[in-house]
Amino acid sequence: MLNQFSRTQLIFGEDNMERLKNARVAVFGVGGVGGYTVEALARSGVGTLDLVDNDTVCLSNVNRQIIATTKTIGQYKVDVAKERILEINPDAVVNIYKTFYMPETKDQFDFKNYDYIVDAIDTVTGKVQLVLQAKEAGVPIISSMGAGNKINPAMFEVADIYKTSVCPLAKVMRHELKKRGIKKLKVVYSKEKPITPMQSAEEEAQGTRRSIPGSTAFVPSTVGLIIAGEVVKDILGFYNKL
Repeated sequence: MLNQFSRTQLIFGEDNMERLKNARVAVFGVGGVGGYTVEALARSGVGTLDLVDNDTVCLSNVNRQIIATTKTIGQYKVDVAKERILEINPDAVVNIYKTFYMPETKDQFDFKNYDYIVDAIDTVTGKVQLVLQAKEAGVPIISSMGAGNKINPAMFEVADIYKTSVCPLAKVMRHELKKRGIKKLKVVYSKEKPITPMQSAEEEAQGTRRSIPGSTAFVPSTVGLIIAGEVVKDILGFYNKL
């Protein structure tokens, strides 16, 4: 029977589409990277999505976040994402958490309920805790490394964290995970050297040092879609077949 996932079913088959429908994936961070991951997972037929983000849409998100438009400014990102998912697939189950994930809030989540974890958050402390919690629960996880201040989407690749180089965030994560005895972690990263962002006129006038990274429409989206592809292939056991 024809449905919104018929073209995907031509690739994966009916049984695998049923597996995706029965899968539950948690996405931590629904911004530039995570928003596109959520979009692609919903359009792939993943039946249950847990979205974790306490942020609201702001004007500076519009250049790169799929959930951000001038109409959604001020709304919680998880609320906007949930509405989009249900417009794509009214049968989907979407659980939202307006939570800033950190070690202090980790107990709000039982990772044993998930088939897969997506780490698309920015803080190192939170990212490390996600990996530790996923390992403890025996659930696969994929983590986004630095996507800011980069302009070449073709340079992003999937690798184990200990085989990464150049990326400053990956370097910090390697160090922190090694200290905690974590031996592997699937990540998406780039060897592109980050660009030093320019200062805004206001920052120049104040003489402040810029700490907010620059970003584009085409880099975070690429990372998010790569992550979604890895999640789908891993859930279906297609990682070495496609």
